Amino acid sequence: MVDVLVIGSVNLDLCASVSRLPEAGETVTGASLSRFPGGKGANQALAAQRLGANVRLIACVGDDAAAEEALALLRDGGVDLAGVHVHADLATGIALISVAPSGENQIVVAPGANAAMDSESIEPGGADALICQLEIPASVIARAAESFEGFVCANLAPAKEIDVTVLQRADLVVVNETEAAWYGDTLVACSGFIATTHGARGAELRQGGELIAEATPPAVTAIDTVGAGDTFTAALTVALVEGRSPEEALRFACAAGAAATTRAGAQPSLPTRDEVEVLLERF
Repeated sequence: MVDVLVIGSVNLDLCASVSRLPEAGETVTGASLSRFPGGKGANQALAAQRLGANVRLIACVGDDAAAEEALALLRDGGVDLAGVHVHADLATGIALISVAPSGENQIVVAPGANAAMDSESIEPGGADALICQLEIPASVIARAAESFEGFVCANLAPAKEIDVTVLQRADLVVVNETEAAWYGDTLVACSGFIATTHGARGAELRQGGELIAEATPPAVTAIDTVGAGDTFTAALTVALVEGRSPEEALRFACAAGAAATTRAGAQPSLPTRDEVEVLLERF
C-alpha cells in the first residue's frame, strides 16, 4: 500500500440533472437537484483511497453544515482528515453543476474557504506521492511541490497561471486537451511524464516530447462525467508509484476514469480497485 498526500479543494456539489445544457443567457427548467461531496482535492483523495492507497488530505473548509456533508464520504472511506483546517469566517466551497443525459456537464465553483489556504501553514511531511490541483492558491502548490521529497503529481486543473518551478519539479503533469492547449509550450518545462486526457477517446502519456504510451477506456454507459478526470489522476499516480510500467499505468487510469462515469455524483461514483480490475479485463 502506497502512502499518498493530497493537497487540494473540498466542495459540496449541487448537481442539477437537466434535459440539455443551456445556451448562454438561456434558462432550462425541469431539472432535478442532488447534493454530493466534491472538490478536486477531495475527489482525488477518496479515489486514491478506494484504489488501494493510504491517503492523507490537507484542505480548508468552512465552519458550517456544508463542511460535514462535504467531508462525510472521505471520513467514511478512511481518508486521514487531520490536516483539514476549519476557517471560522469563510463558507465551505460550493460547486454548481449542470449535467445532461449524455454525462456532459457545466460547472461553476465558489471556492470559499479553499481560497484561504496559506502556503506558510502547509507541512507536507512524508509520503510516497503528492497529488495537487489548482482549485486552491497557486502559492500553496508551489511551496508543497518544492518541499516534498517523493513523487509529485500536478493536475493543472482548472487552467491558470502557475509557477514554472511546479512544472520543473513535477514527476507527472495531468491535463485534459483544453488545458493542454491553454498551457501550450509552457508544458515543455516538465521533464517528467505529461498525461493528456481526451475524454472517451482515451489518453496519451509523453515524456521529453515523445509519445511513450496511449490507451483507450473500455466501453461503458456514461451517466455523469463529473469526477472522471480526478479518478484518472489518482489512478495514474497510484499505478506509477506502485511500479507499473507507463503503458500498464495508463490503461489502469483510463479504466478507472471510465468506471467513474457509470454512476451519478463525483464521490459516490469513484470506483474500487476491484471494479477497475474487472474493467481492465475488457481490453
